[in-house]
This record gives sequence, C-alpha cells and structure tokens, in this order.
Amino acid sequence: MSRTFFVGGNWKMNGSISKYQELVNNLKGARLDDNSEVVIAPPYMYLLPAQELLKGNNRIQIGAQDAYFKPSGAFTGEISSAMLKDAQISWVIIGHSERRTLFHETDDEVAKKVQAALDENVKVILCIGESLEQREKGDSIKVVIGQLDAAAKSVKDWSKVVIAYEPVWAIGTGKVATKEQAQEVHAAIRDWLVKAIGQGDAEKVRIIYGGSVSGANCKELAAQKDIDGFLVGGASLKPEFVDIVNARL
Repeated sequence: MSRTFFVGGNWKMNGSISKYQELVNNLKGARLDDNSEVVIAPPYMYLLPAQELLKGNNRIQIGAQDAYFKPSGAFTGEISSAMLKDAQISWVIIGHSERRTLFHETDDEVAKKVQAALDENVKVILCIGESLEQREKGDSIKVVIGQLDAAAKSVKDWSKVVIAYEPVWAIGTGKVATKEQAQEVHAAIRDWLVKAIGQGDAEKVRIIYGGSVSGANCKELAAQKDIDGFLVGGASLKPEFVDIVNARL
C-alpha cells in the first residue's frame, strides 16, 4: 500500500521573529513534492504568526511541539489541545525524547496527552525511541513496543496518528541509525500494528524516522519499505529541509 510521505519540522526552542518569517517564506517559495505531507512545529509564540504567513497555502501545515492533557486550569506555562483546536492548529508532537528525558514525562503522561489531543481532533505525531544503553543491551524493540503499548490505550483512530521512531542516541548527535537499523525497528512497529489493529489498518499508519536526518542521508532512509517520512530537528532550520521533503523525488 502506498502511504503519503510525511515530513515534520520540529524547530524546538529556536528562532526569532525574523527567523520564523525567513523559514516560512523560504518554504512557501520552494518546490515541494506534491506527494509529501509537510508539517512545521515552531515554538508556541510563533504558531499563530506562522499560520498567518501560510494563509492560502495548502501545502504546509502547522503543529505544536507539545500540549498538556488538561483542557484548562492553573497550569502555568502550559497550553492545551483544546487551545490548539481553538487556534486551528492541526497537529501536535507528543512524547518527544526531550520531553521524556529532560522533563521526565512518563509513558502514562504521554498516553494522557495523546488522549487529550485526539479528543479535540488534533492529530498526533507520537514519538518513541530507545537510549544508547538500551540499544547496546539489545532492548531497542522491547522499549519502543512498550512505549507503543502504553500509548495505544488512548488511540481509537490510528488514521489521526503518525508514529515517529527516534532513537534517543541519534537525536542532535550527528549519529544516524543505518538504514538497516532503522528499517528493522520500523518493521517491528508495523508488525505490532498488525497485531493491534489488523493488517489493513496497520498498512495505512505512517511510521517516520527522526534522528540527525539530513539532506545527505534522507534518500537512502526514505527508500526503506517501512520508513514513511521523517521528523526533522536541526535540519528543519536550514535550506536542506526542502531536500528532505523531496527525498522521494
């Protein structure tokens, strides 16, 4: 089954007013593969201004980098999926390794955030991945399947979820899983989906790779059977992001 290629750009805590304008305008002016779905996730304060710059553009969507699992309340510094829905932000990244490691989010908290987003009809980029220590112990697949098991309790409609496999040891380090390493884990995720939701629905779910993806390595990764796109960090702030979007051209 042919799945629409998906490329997300996670800007993380980077940018400025002039920088987000430059990045958005460069994307608007670029030739992007018509068969790729593109989502950019600026910092919260740039979400609505970026959305305004993209008005009338149906090629690039806006996503948030995180959202809390409560709809409102005394949670200083947080935003909710209800707010994203109100602002017509269509995607949110949940469970990124930096949220899990730096901010100590548990699998249970990730599941609650997934549930809250889907309840508001905000689509989810669900991040999973293992540490270097877990990989060296041979536990990569065990870890990511455990993370999926925890989040799956909150998912009734997998058509609104993109799974992002991001080995923690490859994020921002310059190290990249080989195409064989990445495909092995992606295939295991696909097998898990088949058992969880059936062959037909499992074939429709997109599984994307993240971890030091660049213009130099994106094409060989994109050629793998179960790699359906990328979640891009640092390279999403550079002109080569266009090359990554166009990895299958």
